[in-house]
Amino acid sequence: MPPSAPRTRAAAALRMKQIALDNQDHTIRRLRAQLAIERRGLAATKKELEEMQVALEASHKVIAGLTEIGLSMSKKIENMKVKKHLVRANHVECHQKFQARIHETEDSMQAQHLLIEALVDEKDSLLQTIHGLQEANNAPAPFDDDWEEEPEEEPEEEEIEDIPLGEGEIDDE
Repeated sequence: MPPSAPRTRAAAALRMKQIALDNQDHTIRRLRAQLAIERRGLAATKKELEEMQVALEASHKVIAGLTEIGLSMSKKIENMKVKKHLVRANHVECHQKFQARIHETEDSMQAQHLLIEALVDEKDSLLQTIHGLQEANNAPAPFDDDWEEEPEEEPEEEEIEDIPLGEGEIDDE
């Protein structure tokens, strides 16, 4: 005796929902991997920013020392002012670039986190729908009743401080 059409349709619908869940699981794993890569990139960017800050502070100290030594000669003072202006412009430019990269990465991580949450919610909804269809059709459960959900990971959000532009500046006087 061939299976009834409603039961076959229900089985096909369940299979399609299972395929959708499998695809979502794959997408979630891929997004989590991308999120981990973004986090590593953010950590590397933060380290670069810290190294650049140390280098810039050292540069400011060198300029301050040279300015102090060259106070007696007006030509050297003018040269040092020009160098100081270029370093400041470079400092501001680097600061702005790193801050933009940090904010862009944070926004990307936030968007990926929201997408993962939406996918997890949709997955839960699909699982409830499948369960409801199974109960309605008295079909055997294709999933183990001891379904173990992956623990939801809370990303450790690190606060990255904006570096004040005034820090490490040299006084013109």
